[in-house]
Amino acid sequence: MLLLAVDTATPAVTVALHDGSAVLAAERRTDARRHGELLLPAVDRVLARAGRSLDAVTEVIVGVGPGPYTGLRVGLTTALTFGSALGVPVRGLCSLDGLAYASGLDGPFVVATDARRKEVYWARYADFRTRLTEPAVDRPAELAERCAGLPVVGAGATLYPDAFPDARGPEHQSAEALAELAAERLAGGGEFLDPLPLYLRRPDAQVPKNYKVVTPK
Repeated sequence: MLLLAVDTATPAVTVALHDGSAVLAAERRTDARRHGELLLPAVDRVLARAGRSLDAVTEVIVGVGPGPYTGLRVGLTTALTFGSALGVPVRGLCSLDGLAYASGLDGPFVVATDARRKEVYWARYADFRTRLTEPAVDRPAELAERCAGLPVVGAGATLYPDAFPDARGPEHQSAEALAELAAERLAGGGEFLDPLPLYLRRPDAQVPKNYKVVTPK
């Protein structure tokens, strides 16, 4: 088994290689505007450090979000392209689940990431392996009472400390955690998501309402 895990649902562009027992190599760069530029070189470096070739990969794991439209589609498109070229399965995982797994918290907590527009993507967890709610997008002030007394993992907590005073790490996604979670689920027959983007809302870019379509006569 050789898992290639990628995630671009947060400002972190992150890649990891996992052999089913341990992470062989990993990389993370945080830059919300350069997902497309950074991802493929990161894959090359991770493979080189692990001493493996791309054609040795047996599974591609990808974070499906929720996340902003532009960044999220970079990871998904890359994962699907690798899967098609290599003829291997592409398995999706909720990106919030990767952050939860990386936290290692055993009690109830919340994961919240930056959704822009003064909102957060979030979900509630019983522990680092068990999500209790479906991912959602809301304003932090609307969640403050519901999350009162709970640790909050992710950049959403650091961005909105008034709503989430008990901030915990990690702030952004790590493909190491995503790969570890995937290996655990594969070994135990756990479920995966289809490799489709979990946007939760419409993209920021919209066609103007008064846009006039011009067709040739």
